[in-house]
Amino acid sequence: MAKKFILILGGARSGKSTFAQSLAKRPKESVLFVATGAPLDEEMASRIEKHKRMRPKNWRTLEIATKVGQKLQDQIKDADVILLDCLTLLVSNILTKEGEAPSHRQTHSVEAISEAEKQVMAEMEDLIDCIDKHECNFIVVSNEVGLGLVPDNKLGRVYRDLLGKANQLLVRHASEVYFMVSGISMKIKG
Repeated sequence: MAKKFILILGGARSGKSTFAQSLAKRPKESVLFVATGAPLDEEMASRIEKHKRMRPKNWRTLEIATKVGQKLQDQIKDADVILLDCLTLLVSNILTKEGEAPSHRQTHSVEAISEAEKQVMAEMEDLIDCIDKHECNFIVVSNEVGLGLVPDNKLGRVYRDLLGKANQLLVRHASEVYFMVSGISMKIKG
């Protein structure tokens, strides 16, 4: 099978993670699951535990909040498939400095927004570089947040814009892209 980079987009609870895991579950393939979520509160900790129970026990898991492309380089080893779930939380981790609430000044200054965009784009370039350097298949999950209402606060709008730019960059490099709606996958590239 030729190397693939598959990007899976969709809204919250659209079935992205379940679909990604079904693509990764191939007999005799070693899977490395890369989790970007951090248990910052009780509800998120519960979601993380639920996701852990859904994954096959033989999958290796890495928890990486930021600098995924850099930190993943030495961890791939014999993995046939890398499943990163999810880009949405990775961008959030960068924007909020890994779970710290941003100050009013951080979210409103032009300089801070510009710096956050540089960090997100550098993170995406590092991830793409990692994907390009390795022969294994990559599956990346991300939310499409641009289909709903315009967020009512600046941080929400900055986040939506940064994630949208990150998704666009990855779509250009992906060999296949799927869009999920209510558990149904629609192939939109490849």
